[in-house]
Amino acid sequence: MLLWLAQYFQQDVGTFRVFNFITFRAVFATLTALLIGLVAGPAVIRMLTRLKVGQAVRTDGPQTHLIKSGTPTMGGALILIAIGISVLLWSDWSNRFIWPVLIVTLGFGAIGWVDDYRKVVYKDPNGMRSKEKYFWQSLIGIATAIYLAFSVSAPGNSGVWELFIAWVKSGLSMDLPPKADLIVPFFKTISYPLGVWGFIALTYFVIVGTSNAVNLTDGLDGLAIMPTVMVGSALGLFAYLTGSVTYAKYLLIPHIPGAGELLIFCGAMAGAGLAFLWFNAHPAQVFMGDVGALALGGALGTIAVIVRQEIVLFIMGGIFVVETISVMVQVAYFKFTKKRYGVGRRILLMAPLHHHYEQKGWKETQVVVRFWIITMMLVLFGLSTLKLR
Repeated sequence: MLLWLAQYFQQDVGTFRVFNFITFRAVFATLTALLIGLVAGPAVIRMLTRLKVGQAVRTDGPQTHLIKSGTPTMGGALILIAIGISVLLWSDWSNRFIWPVLIVTLGFGAIGWVDDYRKVVYKDPNGMRSKEKYFWQSLIGIATAIYLAFSVSAPGNSGVWELFIAWVKSGLSMDLPPKADLIVPFFKTISYPLGVWGFIALTYFVIVGTSNAVNLTDGLDGLAIMPTVMVGSALGLFAYLTGSVTYAKYLLIPHIPGAGELLIFCGAMAGAGLAFLWFNAHPAQVFMGDVGALALGGALGTIAVIVRQEIVLFIMGGIFVVETISVMVQVAYFKFTKKRYGVGRRILLMAPLHHHYEQKGWKETQVVVRFWIITMMLVLFGLSTLKLR
């Protein structure tokens, strides 16, 4: 919105031309989201407390967590408000990538809101049933995947619909251009053509998988939000470089026209995340809840697909990946041993992985900060793929 106003008045006031620079708007999108989060945070926490949406702590978890019972949850709504306002203020509304990322973020946030609301208001420990949750996640994920298959491949906004029509006329068997291939990091020329169906399938699993991975990681004060900020900021850099013809050619990465605008979204996500961390740092005054975790994970996955860095997201978000694998392995091994021996056995002391280390005697703050450090290392390693080829 501000970009449109600045372009309208820039002929009379030359200073407004600075709004044409993505980096300028990204900085102020970050500051805007940060300010909104810090100012609105106390009011949101009071409102959640008044509504009695307190977190129910699992009794079979670490005993040190029992003191957290009743802490307001659903605080992820604060993040979404800050992101939404900031992005709408500073982004280019005509950009074909801003809206799908925003829709996925708010859509997954709505799913998380319903899930949290049922848990804390209706006192239903199961919240939204797994099948219902995955249905809505899949609906949003598949719709987004279909759109991105053609918007990533198109040279501009006007080419998206034409590509879709061409795909339908081809009998749903059309190939996509090389920039839509699966890029293998650290290699200059290795990539794998996906085709439309392969692109849709990969995109679906990246978006839905990342969403649930962040949700599983959100179990300690500040554990999920800081890695999200770091990974999101790195993806913002990838977006900026991918959207530039010069940088993309120099770095041998796909050039996706318009992708640079996602730096605005990533900046807003970083600002909103840091503002939330102000209140979520140990001891937390508010928890993110599914409304925040599902939304932020979906956003990360969608941006990674647009900038063609799905494998790099897997690297930078290693904490999210390992946390998810720890749950899958723990459940699978328990079911296998119970079926074979009659008694279920566990590989970890407790899943997800962060609870395992708590059970081993690590303090909560130690687990959180050490996972942050690991994420920082993984993000730097992921960024190195820009040159190490």
